Amino acid sequence: MTNTSATSVTAEQAFRRVMGSLVTGVTVVTAPATDGPRGMTCSSLTSVCLEPATLAVCLRTASSTRTAALRHGMFAVNLLHGGAERTARVFSTDVPDRFALVDWRMSGTGLPLLTEDACAYALCDVVHTVEIGDHTMIFGTVTDSCVLPGTPLVYARRSYRSWDALPPTQDRQEGDQ
Repeated sequence: MTNTSATSVTAEQAFRRVMGSLVTGVTVVTAPATDGPRGMTCSSLTSVCLEPATLAVCLRTASSTRTAALRHGMFAVNLLHGGAERTARVFSTDVPDRFALVDWRMSGTGLPLLTEDACAYALCDVVHTVEIGDHTMIFGTVTDSCVLPGTPLVYARRSYRSWDALPPTQDRQEGDQ
């Protein structure tokens, strides 16, 4: 099916529109750096496998967060809760010291965590990377994780929303549906 609207759009604009219709969770990927922590908003997160527990994030190749994660061999994924839109926006800008604008703490392994704005987080060791276009897909084995109170922040069509339709946070037993 072809779009026959009078508005001419480039292939890039059309792709952005299509992908903008995909509802995604909102995360901030963080990593340690010698001159202070780094972090960026990321909606490209996926579970890769359970054994070993592995996930993947896609970060701009030119980002300081990507550089810090690869240099130190580890990163954290902070899944933001519904009240953390401001934090999502802060970490999607070029503000030099984003961490000065949010509450955070350092994990025991030296990873910056946004525990006040997260409904879950995962600490990861870098195990593989794939570069494509202007992004790097970073695979990380999960070394620690935690689910916190709150419902997830989601993003679609250039808009943030809290997913209040989810039940309260509960750890379900294996096999529960």
